[in-house]
Amino acid sequence: MLVRHCVEESNVDENFVVTDPTKVRHVVILAGRIESMSGLIDPASHLNLDYPDHKVTTCVIAEKFEINAKVKIGDQGLVFARVDRSTLGNYGHVDYTQRLFDMIGAVKKSHESRKTKEKE
Repeated sequence: MLVRHCVEESNVDENFVVTDPTKVRHVVILAGRIESMSGLIDPASHLNLDYPDHKVTTCVIAEKFEINAKVKIGDQGLVFARVDRSTLGNYGHVDYTQRLFDMIGAVKKSHESRKTKEKE
């Protein structure tokens, strides 16, 4: 199982450069296909020159953003497109720890909501 930044083939130019880096997702790749995927990335954490810890630099290329869609595989493995540095910006400080706590809280709330609906 691989978790990767991923871009749709239609969002990659002839030089394997991502055209619109705000349209990148995290995906889980299994057996050359998208097993699961997240929503679009957050530019403040992924395209931020002020927050280099999780900056998107390369993306696996997928046919499209759908479960079970094929990812591009070449002679040497996965095929990547690169994010041009000129598309990155200065978004300021990111409190990644607080974002992580917020995300965990939202997931817990979502799970609790599902459990309540299942009981009804």
